[in-house]
Formats: sequence, structure tokens, C-alpha cells
Amino acid sequence: MDTDWIEIAESIVGHTFEDKSLLAQALSHSSAVDNRELSNERLEFLGDAVLGFVVCNETFQRFPDFEEGDMTKVKSAVVSRKVCAEIAESLDLNRVLRVGKGMSGATLPGSVSGAAYEAIIGAMYLDGGLENASAFILRTLTERIDEAASSTHQDNYKSVLQQVGQKIAGFSPLYVVLDEKGPDHAKSFEICVDLGGTRYTSKWGASKKEAEQLAALEALKDLEYAEERSDGSIAIKEIQGE
Repeated sequence: MDTDWIEIAESIVGHTFEDKSLLAQALSHSSAVDNRELSNERLEFLGDAVLGFVVCNETFQRFPDFEEGDMTKVKSAVVSRKVCAEIAESLDLNRVLRVGKGMSGATLPGSVSGAAYEAIIGAMYLDGGLENASAFILRTLTERIDEAASSTHQDNYKSVLQQVGQKIAGFSPLYVVLDEKGPDHAKSFEICVDLGGTRYTSKWGASKKEAEQLAALEALKDLEYAEERSDGSIAIKEIQGE
């Protein structure tokens, strides 16, 4: 095994492997080996699962106000082959990838470098455990998680209103059901926001969750933290800290 090649690869990923063969396999595309079992495909499969878990756990722990749909948006934005390829490029993984003669390291498709990034995660998990793999993932992906979460926050009006309420009044908003109609299997609800004793414009929704989001948006509009653009989209004003 080429020790110089392995040392360069270890410096790129920031982990010294106990089992160097795991790193060598993670960096070996199927076109570079005679036996497909020696390629990085199995490690890619494992790394993809570890990557998904770490991103989901990080999102769950850091954003307690996110609902399931919000967390799913973050995962979908971050755990993708496109993002993996971009991270691989930023790490300059192509420099140490082993590929067949018909492929050039300078022009490798994103799917190849992205797969290598996931394979390295799988190799790090096997070599150093979840803690090491998690550290690598968060070192390379925290900025992407933050970007996705920030975008998701903008779409979660209840989350934004929670921040606004704490800032301007020191209160968390309450959601008051004013009316409901329809059969049990298809009820709709009218809900308003109560913030420190002040009630804002109520809205109807096909579920309590939908009505609460719409009511939160109305409160944000009344408080001048949100406005509707001419194209129908919603602009959220940045919430400055104290």
C-alpha cells in the first residue's frame, strides 16, 4: 500500500486510521479494482446511513421547535448526492481517489466524488466509531445544516413568532381556538394568536396545525415582522438580538 498516498488522504479527512485498508477501500472506485467487493460501494451504503442519522440527530437536538416536516426539509437539503459532491470537491478528495484509466481525477462526475465522501464516513465509523464519524460530518456539513435550518425557520411562522414574542414581550405566543366546524373526520378550525394578552387576526385552517401557522403569519404581519410581496411570497424581517 502506498503510504504517502494514505498519509495525504488522512490529512485531507482529518483522521488517522488504525486500519489503513478501510481508507484505501473508501477511496477506490469500482473502475479501479478487479474485484468489486474491494470497491467503496459497500462503505458508501454504510456511510449514507450514518450521514443520515447524524444530520437528523443534530437537527433534532439543535432545533427543538422544528416539527417533523421541518426536520425532513433540513435532511433533504443536506443529505443529498449534490451536497456530498460539493463537500468532496471542497476537501479536494478527487486528488486521492483511485479510478480506472478511463476516468480523469480532474473531470470526475459528482456522483463519484460524492460516493467517496459517504464511503469515507462509513470507513471512519468502522475504524473509530460513531463519535469520530460524527465529528467529520459536522466539521464538513454544519454550515449546510445551518443554511437549511435558517431557510426552514423562515417557512415556519410559529417558530419565527416564538422568537419575536420572546424579544418584544418576553412571552411565548398562545394559540386560541375560537371556532370549529365540520364533521369529526374533516374538521376545520379558527385560531388566533394571543401574545401577552393581545389577540391578533384569526385564521381558518383544515387542521389545528395549519390554522396555527396561518394565525402566526397574521400576527407577524400585524407586528410588521412579515409582509407579502407582489408575487405572493412572504418576506420575513430579520430578528435582531438584544
